[in-house]
Amino acid sequence: MNREPTLDELIGADTTGAERQRLQHVHELLLEAGPPPEVSPELEQGPNLKMTVGKRRRVVRQRALLLLAAALVLSIIFLGGYAVGNQRGGTKSVTAVTVKLMGTSAVPKNAQASLEVGHRHAGNWPMTLTAVGLPRLAPHYYYEVYLIRGGKLSGSCGTFRVTNSRRAVTVTLNSPYTLEKGDSWIVTRPGPGGAEPGTTVLRPSTA
Repeated sequence: MNREPTLDELIGADTTGAERQRLQHVHELLLEAGPPPEVSPELEQGPNLKMTVGKRRRVVRQRALLLLAAALVLSIIFLGGYAVGNQRGGTKSVTAVTVKLMGTSAVPKNAQASLEVGHRHAGNWPMTLTAVGLPRLAPHYYYEVYLIRGGKLSGSCGTFRVTNSRRAVTVTLNSPYTLEKGDSWIVTRPGPGGAEPGTTVLRPSTA
């Protein structure tokens, strides 16, 4: 029968006082706890290829599931936003109507423009005007887009400048007015001395 060694056998009789009391207390706790459990043969041999591959497969599977879940969440958010946007807009198209504008005798013959009017958003009708052939104006002078209703000027939808008459200019405008059937637009330039609304340079094509 194996006998547990005494404290004197482990550290000798030279250690005394508080240090010996501390070591005696530790020794008694170790005796009370008993020996550690035996190590299984698999753990004693250390990790093998089967254990390593199995752990790696579990990690890869967990990562794949997390990526799949994230992709599903993003898809739901995107589809939800797309559906809400279509419901608010009422149509898949961002353009409600396109108006072709032709130059008047006040500008070169090749002057023309295309005005795309989008669907109403937050009380405004977004518009994109692309014009070509308009000459440059004097500094501090601007072309202006007017809404026409019933053959009369109804209000301004914005201004723009032309820096190169040989290149097309594209500007973003908006109409804060409630549009009605038959509404149209013209483009003007300031009259003598900067008078507004000035001279019409682009008007709706009758073709």
